Amino acid sequence: MMLARASVRSLISIADGFVWSDLLGCGYHPLRADARRIYDQEYFANFDRNARTELGRALMQARFNFVDQHFRNGALIDVGIGSGAFIELRRRRHRTTYGYDINPAGIRWLERRMLFADPYLISFDAMTLWDVLEHIPDFHPLLANVREWLFLSLPIFRDREHACTSKHFKPDEHCWYFTRDGLVAAMKMCGFALITENAIETELGREDIGTFAFRRLSE
Repeated sequence: MMLARASVRSLISIADGFVWSDLLGCGYHPLRADARRIYDQEYFANFDRNARTELGRALMQARFNFVDQHFRNGALIDVGIGSGAFIELRRRRHRTTYGYDINPAGIRWLERRMLFADPYLISFDAMTLWDVLEHIPDFHPLLANVREWLFLSLPIFRDREHACTSKHFKPDEHCWYFTRDGLVAAMKMCGFALITENAIETELGREDIGTFAFRRLSE
C-alpha cells in the first residue's frame, strides 16, 4: 500500500490547484479569472502594439511561412486573433482566412471585415492557434472541427518546476502546461499526428515557445 501511494504521488503533483502529471507530460490549473475581465479592448490594443514592432512583424512572417510550407489551398481559421495581424498578412497574400475570438474587441474587428466564423459550428480545412491552446479548458470540441491541418505555437516546459517558475505561468489566463512529448500525445488523442516542429519563435526572442504542425490522422 505504501509503495502504491508513493507511485501515485510520483505521477501526480498537486499544489495550489496546479495538477501535474510526469506520466502524461502536462499540467492543468483551473482558470482563476473571468475571461470577460481579461479579454477586452486594452488586451486587443496591446497585441496591436506588439504586432507593429520589429519582433511582431518577424513573428507574423515566420508564422505565415510555416503554415504556407504545408497548406495553401482551402479555408483556414485563426482562433484567438490577437489584433488580427496574422489574418491581415494572409489575406494580403490571397490566402483564404477567417477568424474567431472571445474578446469583444476581436469580434468587432472580425465582424467589420465580415471575417468572423465559429469553428465550434463550422469545420475548416486548417486551424491556427498561436498562443491559444493553453487558454482553452476543453479544446477537444474545437479540434474536432479541423479537417486536416492544425498549427500551434505555445510555451513548452521541461517539467513541473519549469512550468511553475516560468514567465508563462499565468493562472488567470493559462490552464494547460505541456512538455513537448505531452503535447504530441495530447494531440494524438485528438486525432492528429505531428508532422514538423521548430523553435523559430524562441530564436526570434520569445522564451520557451515551440511551433508545431499536426495533420489529421486517417481513419
